[in-house]
Amino acid sequence: MSVNRDLLPEPVIGAGRTLIRRYGMTTAALRPGPDFLLIGAKRGGSTSLYYGLLEHPRIMPLFPSARLLPKRNDTKGVHYFDSHYDEGESWYRSHFPSLAARRAAAKRAGGPVVVGEGSPYYLFHPLAAERAGHDVPDTRILLILRDPVERAFSHYRERRRQHAEELATFEDALAAEADRLAGEEEKIRTVPGYRSYAHEQQSYRAQSEYAPHLRRWLLHFPPERVHVLVAEEFYADQQSAIDGVASFLGLPSAPLPKAASKVWNPAPSAELKDSTRRALAEHYAPFNADLEKLLGRELPWTKP
Repeated sequence: MSVNRDLLPEPVIGAGRTLIRRYGMTTAALRPGPDFLLIGAKRGGSTSLYYGLLEHPRIMPLFPSARLLPKRNDTKGVHYFDSHYDEGESWYRSHFPSLAARRAAAKRAGGPVVVGEGSPYYLFHPLAAERAGHDVPDTRILLILRDPVERAFSHYRERRRQHAEELATFEDALAAEADRLAGEEEKIRTVPGYRSYAHEQQSYRAQSEYAPHLRRWLLHFPPERVHVLVAEEFYADQQSAIDGVASFLGLPSAPLPKAASKVWNPAPSAELKDSTRRALAEHYAPFNADLEKLLGRELPWTKP
């Protein structure tokens, strides 16, 4: 049974969310934390991957499930280790199913279940890896990466569609990026609870510099606990990609329904200027080379 959110006024929905979160916090001690974190990358395919994973019979959604409440989709990300760390551990655990719910799900599924969340800012946030390494050191880390040029351009276009980027061209946004980000990382590191819109949402070029961001996570999680996917390969064969993640999480493979191949948050196609593409490709070349060393493999966007 599901509830149609369109039949309820927003104040009712808001009050319900508050009550549910309070309930989750009072029962936080009975709610184990994440078995996995999907840490990014933003506009890299993380939403499609996360909802594909939820089609696996032994991967549970976060609490509360969209099946029981007026929610269009299950919650994907909590954004605890980046933007809401000041809310505290009980608040974070309130988003996860209880031990009793896990046991019931495991009984239905015929084996142990896992739960995780996907917050794509985790990869780039300067404190998220250290916080996660301290608080949930035994969790497994998932990461999906996309051609860095395409990811940066897609990120910009998303902000424009949301009317959240005032600069009318991608080239202007790239030119403004250094000034926009100046001093923001230091503030995040030194000012408790500081949240930077520019750092999260206007770091178009910087968020595609994958290698140093991944290295930061590898300081806190050993390589055997980190699984990296390539978006272009994921979309080419989602079943194989999901099977690989399932194996990484200690689960058997399971056939995906046809609906699971949906591409979430698709963007209308747009042309990127050749000169901008060349400049970005040159900028990313050393980062791509470093990433290939880290992963021990060639990446599809570095092939001639």
